[in-house]
Amino acid sequence: MYWTYLRRELSGRKKQTVIVATGLAIAIALVILVNALSAGVRDAQAEALASVYGVGTDLTVTGAPTEPGEGGRGGPQFDFDEDAGATGEDGTTNLRQSRLSVGFGRSTLDAATLDTAAGVDGVAAVAGALSLTNSTFSGELPQRPADGADAGQAPAEGDQPPAQDGGGGFGGGSFGVDSFSVLGVDASTAVVGPLSAVTATDGRMLDAGDDGQNVAVVDATYAASADLAVGDTIDVAGSEVEIVGIVSSSTSAADTAANVYLPLDVAQELAGAGDVVSTIYLQAASSEDISGVQEALQEALPDATVSSQSDLAATVSGSLASAGSLISSLGTWLSVIVLAVAVALAVLLTLSGISRRTREIGTLKAIGWSDRRVIGQIAGESLVQSLIGGAAGIVLGLAGVAAVNLLAPTISSAPAATGMAGGPGGMPGGPGGAMPGGAALTQGASDIVLSAPLSLGIILVALGLAVAGGLVAGAVGGWRAARLRPAEALRAIA
Repeated sequence: MYWTYLRRELSGRKKQTVIVATGLAIAIALVILVNALSAGVRDAQAEALASVYGVGTDLTVTGAPTEPGEGGRGGPQFDFDEDAGATGEDGTTNLRQSRLSVGFGRSTLDAATLDTAAGVDGVAAVAGALSLTNSTFSGELPQRPADGADAGQAPAEGDQPPAQDGGGGFGGGSFGVDSFSVLGVDASTAVVGPLSAVTATDGRMLDAGDDGQNVAVVDATYAASADLAVGDTIDVAGSEVEIVGIVSSSTSAADTAANVYLPLDVAQELAGAGDVVSTIYLQAASSEDISGVQEALQEALPDATVSSQSDLAATVSGSLASAGSLISSLGTWLSVIVLAVAVALAVLLTLSGISRRTREIGTLKAIGWSDRRVIGQIAGESLVQSLIGGAAGIVLGLAGVAAVNLLAPTISSAPAATGMAGGPGGMPGGPGGAMPGGAALTQGASDIVLSAPLSLGIILVALGLAVAGGLVAGAVGGWRAARLRPAEALRAIA
């Protein structure tokens, strides 16, 4: 009897059912799509942060940036004495010199800071790294022209002085400076720091046995562009370094931290920088300890900058941050407003239907229907309408999510402020600019494919909202129906 009457009432008011279900369907679809996109942006942001910090890294410690003019003129300095280079038969002198130096504008920390950081309560793992740039100057100097028959002889009266190219002395020649980023890493641990974010695609990774050895692993992209392979050697600061492995980022959306990785002690020796590091990477014992560890580190190292992933996340800009802001604000509020309008519409249409069914409801009460049964009937009708709308909304939401995943829009993450320049790869001192604490996003900007991951929880929440909307409309309509008296129906019939 109940279901028969319910089906008859809904089929008799198809227009109302369609309007209520459509409103709820749009609201539910928006809820699903907004939540899925929010999850996608969070995943994209996590990938962007992982490209900076490395897998499992919670905190970084860096020295304060140096002011312009501090620590020298900045950049590598090439010094050639009079015997530098090799002179060929044509008198041309070939010059070549390779220098490994700390990135311009960056300061270093004494290696003893590693022990201080490791001794802080709540620190589970620690690793140091030294960010460097290897610059190679190479070129040719042509033979210096003689100023007459004999060098140093003045031109005869009436003769013109020899032609001079380049404005003074003598001209000609060609010069160039090639550079690549170098990262000295603690090869004894791959749990935290730059090595935790890369995997070997050929050869092997660095390990503790490589300390003191002129060996390196090279980024796969750089190796391809420079035509390098495992077993080849590269010139680092004038020393031949053997390539023992080719590495790539652990995540497809991130680049590696540097072009070349060296054992930390080897990098320090070749650069002549001493026993220093530029960045310390730390992993907290648990996520709950991060804020406490950060405070303790800042207190123990007052002259250093301690940064967490949340600090870096606050500085992420570009379309990644714009998308996150748009979804979290506009998308969420739009979903709430549409859902509220849909529920209000369902309530109003239910009340309007009750007013038109005064005679019917009064008659049902006159023949013995209790208020409870009448309320149950009205609530059941509203609940079925909301379930229809919820099912349609889930289908629309799934279609929207599928469309986003199919289109796979690309967004970018970029540092909010440019600062210290340095080696490629986006580590502290990378060309992308420095973030607070000396961290920089990879290559200055990373292109990330946005997806809309969908979980069962989102669907259940959406369905729950639809049911809640139907129950609200049913409760209000049932309350209105319960207030009707059989006498009103009798008067209406008369």
